[in-house]
Amino acid sequence: MISAVHEDEKARGSAPYALIEAEHGHSWGVCAEVDGLYGECQRGTYELFGWVPEGSDVANWIGSRVWLVPEDEACDAWLLEDVESLEQASGTDSRVLTGLDDYEGPPEGYRGRVRVHDGHRWLGSCREFTRVLSSEQAPAPLVLRGFAPSDRLRAALGKGTGRALDLEEAALEVWDGQGEMLTERLLWTTISAWRPSSYGADLIDLELDGSGFTPVPEYARSTWERWLTGPPAAMNTWAGLDTRRRGAWHDLVRERGCRRSHSNRPTGHAYELDGRYVTDEPALYLSLGEAVNGPGGYFGGCLAALDDCLRGTFGYTAPATLLWRDAATAREHLSHALTPDGRPYDLFTTVLETLAEGGMAVTLA
Repeated sequence: MISAVHEDEKARGSAPYALIEAEHGHSWGVCAEVDGLYGECQRGTYELFGWVPEGSDVANWIGSRVWLVPEDEACDAWLLEDVESLEQASGTDSRVLTGLDDYEGPPEGYRGRVRVHDGHRWLGSCREFTRVLSSEQAPAPLVLRGFAPSDRLRAALGKGTGRALDLEEAALEVWDGQGEMLTERLLWTTISAWRPSSYGADLIDLELDGSGFTPVPEYARSTWERWLTGPPAAMNTWAGLDTRRRGAWHDLVRERGCRRSHSNRPTGHAYELDGRYVTDEPALYLSLGEAVNGPGGYFGGCLAALDDCLRGTFGYTAPATLLWRDAATAREHLSHALTPDGRPYDLFTTVLETLAEGGMAVTLA
């Protein structure tokens, strides 16, 4: 007999994962482990012909945000996220990039000259490009191991019909070791199979169709596993990470920070920012978040979000002061930035202006 998690049960125990019916918030159950949580999602692939690098050539991982700017100024630049460069084939003049396409993609019908930058430097240009259509791969199932189903799900499994096993929109909630929800992932899914679990005689392994689920990238696994133990107790725990993993760290900081309620400090509070590790954009916002809200704290992830935090309920009340220590590090690394269409601007100065407009007087040290 399968044990049940009742709908009105408040205590989740120590299970780190919960499957929730998204529309009304009903619980489908909780589990100890999820197979298929980490993996690689479908990526867009572009071959850039006649590639001419600008400065040093690109590395394997290029950047979290890479813009492709058409030579035709009537066409908008488009974005690839988490971009990698595949090894250049011998004897060719092309460069192959893979990444996550934005919602627009390249301008319709345009295949002409494109110049590429990562938001801080020009990487190179090509005379033309093509989008390579990769073969469709069957998505891996999502298997919830050691799953204790709710009464509602037990009834659905008892019916066993296609309609009963269609969960439609669900949310996979991820909870840390301190009992706080870290993040959630939405998915449209159906139950493919279930079987007795090795985690306990009354538990099952529940297999879900994975076609509507976007896995967490493998490179972010260590970051997620660190956060699953609980939020960091010390500042700069992220400092030893590379830019890609700092971005994954900030993703969790943002999701947790936007879900929590913050007690705003009174006006006139004096904040202090440790700027020793602000060598890239994720570090900028991680340091700002910790300056205002302590280890693991959130205070924006882009200029628009920073402006919202300065005027919202994220632990800050204007006016206040900020002592930015080792500001020369950020000035060195963030002063030369590029807009999506490639126009240069000073990100460091723009952040200072945004803080000042939000009532935070900054002293650089």
